Amino acid sequence: MPVQAIAMITVTDKDVLGAYREKAAEALAKHGGQLVAADPAPLVLEAANDAPDITALLSFPTADAAKAWREDPELADIHALRNKGGKSTIVVLPG
Repeated sequence: MPVQAIAMITVTDKDVLGAYREKAAEALAKHGGQLVAADPAPLVLEAANDAPDITALLSFPTADAAKAWREDPELADIHALRNKGGKSTIVVLPG
Protein backbone atom coordinates (compact mmCIF):
# COMPACT_ATOMS: atom_id res chain seq x y z
CA MET A 1 0.00 0.00 0.00
CA PRO A 2 1.47 3.39 -0.99
CA VAL A 3 2.67 5.63 1.83
CA GLN A 4 3.81 9.21 2.10
CA ALA A 5 6.69 10.60 4.10
CA ILE A 6 7.20 14.14 5.29
CA ALA A 7 10.78 15.40 5.38
CA MET A 8 11.43 18.52 7.43
CA ILE A 9 14.91 20.02 7.18
CA THR A 10 16.57 22.86 9.05
CA VAL A 11 19.39 24.02 6.79
CA THR A 12 22.87 24.33 8.28
CA ASP A 13 24.93 24.38 5.03
CA LYS A 14 23.19 25.45 1.81
CA ASP A 15 26.01 24.26 -0.46
CA VAL A 16 26.09 20.74 0.98
CA LEU A 17 22.30 20.52 0.91
CA GLY A 18 22.42 21.63 -2.72
CA ALA A 19 24.77 18.74 -3.48
CA TYR A 20 22.28 16.42 -1.76
CA ARG A 21 19.39 17.73 -3.86
CA GLU A 22 21.30 16.89 -7.04
CA LYS A 23 21.37 13.21 -6.01
CA ALA A 24 18.14 12.87 -4.03
CA ALA A 25 15.72 12.01 -6.86
CA GLU A 26 17.87 9.15 -8.13
CA ALA A 27 18.28 7.79 -4.59
CA LEU A 28 14.51 7.93 -4.01
CA ALA A 29 13.80 6.22 -7.32
CA LYS A 30 16.04 3.28 -6.40
CA HIS A 31 13.35 2.20 -3.91
CA GLY A 32 10.31 3.36 -5.87
CA GLY A 33 10.14 6.71 -4.11
CA GLN A 34 9.41 10.07 -5.63
CA LEU A 35 9.15 13.69 -4.63
CA VAL A 36 5.49 14.75 -4.61
CA ALA A 37 5.95 18.34 -3.46
CA ALA A 38 8.57 20.52 -1.81
CA ASP A 39 8.56 23.98 -0.30
CA PRO A 40 11.73 25.95 0.51
CA ALA A 41 9.69 28.30 2.70
CA PRO A 42 6.85 26.26 4.23
CA LEU A 43 3.97 27.86 6.06
CA VAL A 44 4.43 26.52 9.58
CA LEU A 45 1.28 26.57 11.67
CA GLU A 46 2.83 25.10 14.80
CA ALA A 47 6.30 23.84 15.76
CA ALA A 48 7.42 22.18 18.98
CA ASN A 49 11.03 22.89 18.02
CA ASP A 50 12.66 25.10 15.41
CA ALA A 51 10.45 25.40 12.34
CA PRO A 52 11.94 23.67 9.26
CA ASP A 53 13.47 25.70 6.47
CA ILE A 54 12.43 23.11 3.87
CA THR A 55 9.59 20.61 3.83
CA ALA A 56 9.11 17.84 1.27
CA LEU A 57 6.38 15.29 0.70
CA LEU A 58 7.69 11.96 -0.56
CA SER A 59 5.79 8.93 -1.83
CA PHE A 60 6.86 5.27 -1.63
CA PRO A 61 5.08 2.10 -2.76
CA THR A 62 5.20 0.69 0.80
CA ALA A 63 6.52 1.54 4.26
CA ASP A 64 9.14 -1.18 3.75
CA ALA A 65 10.34 0.61 0.60
CA ALA A 66 10.69 3.85 2.57
CA LYS A 67 12.71 2.04 5.25
CA ALA A 68 14.85 0.35 2.59
CA TRP A 69 15.61 3.77 1.04
CA ARG A 70 16.77 5.14 4.39
CA GLU A 71 18.73 2.02 5.38
CA ASP A 72 20.33 1.23 1.99
CA PRO A 73 24.11 1.09 2.58
CA GLU A 74 24.71 2.11 -1.04
CA LEU A 75 22.89 5.40 -0.31
CA ALA A 76 24.74 6.14 2.95
CA ASP A 77 26.88 8.85 1.32
CA ILE A 78 23.78 10.60 -0.04
CA HIS A 79 22.00 10.50 3.32
CA ALA A 80 25.21 11.79 4.91
CA LEU A 81 25.07 14.83 2.60
CA ARG A 82 21.53 15.59 3.77
CA ASN A 83 22.57 15.24 7.41
CA LYS A 84 25.69 17.36 6.91
CA GLY A 85 23.68 20.07 5.13
CA GLY A 86 20.92 20.20 7.69
CA LYS A 87 19.06 18.64 10.56
CA SER A 88 16.26 16.48 9.22
CA THR A 89 13.22 14.67 10.53
CA ILE A 90 11.52 12.22 8.18
CA VAL A 91 8.20 10.69 9.19
CA VAL A 92 6.26 8.02 7.28
CA LEU A 93 2.48 8.33 7.21
CA PRO A 94 0.35 5.24 6.67
CA GLY A 95 -1.39 4.89 3.32
